[in-house]
Amino acid sequence: MGATQGVRWWRVGMTICSLLITAAAATGAAGSGPPATGQLTAPAAPGEVVSLAGPARSAGPDRRQLVQPATPPVPAHSGSGRRVVFDMSSQRVWLVREDGGIRSTYLVSGSVTDNLEPARYAVYSRSRYATSFDLDSTMEYMVRFTEGDRAAIGFHDIPVDGAGVRLQLPSDLGTPQSHGCIRQRHADAEQMWRFAALGTPVVVTA
Repeated sequence: MGATQGVRWWRVGMTICSLLITAAAATGAAGSGPPATGQLTAPAAPGEVVSLAGPARSAGPDRRQLVQPATPPVPAHSGSGRRVVFDMSSQRVWLVREDGGIRSTYLVSGSVTDNLEPARYAVYSRSRYATSFDLDSTMEYMVRFTEGDRAAIGFHDIPVDGAGVRLQLPSDLGTPQSHGCIRQRHADAEQMWRFAALGTPVVVTA
């Protein structure tokens, strides 16, 4: 091959390369999507850290955070001011602040017997630790507000028997389970203990 032919083929090769580069650039400009993963969109400035990862995708709002369970309202005709409200039909307690706002509400387990009348009571006695009337179980954070046929009636945590076994599961709260008092989760019993000092009104609704 002569020198003239060599130069000619070299020029043809360069022309083809130039056309391929131009076509690739045009294709990239026409695309509507972001650059491919691993492709730099601009040269990095000195000292700048550039990620080679593709653009982050937004996962959108978490629907679980958009749906919040509604707080059950305090039963009507339960009075006003700072008080504890126990509704027997829903097996639920409300701790109500002075301004009528709900400090807390939660499910409980009241008595399986008809031993409590809807009425307005008041906390008259408290015991950090207590024993059942039949001496078969113990409980904590007892807050008494009235007297039953055989023993006082109040709020306390789920009792345990002599072997330390709870008399019911927390998942059973919301249904009558006791033989007189109102059972609560341990954390709720602590909260009741802090909220219901002596003299605190307790309103029981049907």
